[in-house]
Amino acid sequence: MAHSYAKIFVHLVWSTKNWKRFITHELRRQLFQHIMEYCKLNDIRVDSLAIQPEHVHALVSLRSDQKVDDVAKLIKGESSHWVNAENLVHPKFSWQRGYGAFSVSPSQVGTVREYIKNQDEHHRKKSFGEELEAILSSLGFNISNMEMDEQNHGQNR
Repeated sequence: MAHSYAKIFVHLVWSTKNWKRFITHELRRQLFQHIMEYCKLNDIRVDSLAIQPEHVHALVSLRSDQKVDDVAKLIKGESSHWVNAENLVHPKFSWQRGYGAFSVSPSQVGTVREYIKNQDEHHRKKSFGEELEAILSSLGFNISNMEMDEQNHGQNR
């Protein structure tokens, strides 16, 4: 083949440190715009993005030469640096270490896109901890061995 063809979709999920509900409505708007602009400038293709008070969902289409870990670290690192450089939150803002990265079949992109788009409605019924537990469980992760102590994180909601 003369060209490389890749259609690699990844649903990324990450949270604020200790699931602290740092992200106000105004910061959501600013952070959304900033992440989208940063990604466009750095050829990171974000299909969908939703920012909640304590976590983020992004549907990303990776190029064949991009690594999931690099993309997640770039978005998280640059956005937290920007929030702090602009003094948008006090005390210092940071994302939780790590992230979730889940492959998405091209046939399911529309479903994931709608899921991300409807985060506000979704979280009227389910907490971030419940959502994350359901995602991980549905993908076969043994959540009892993970850092998922809902009681410790519940105090930050």
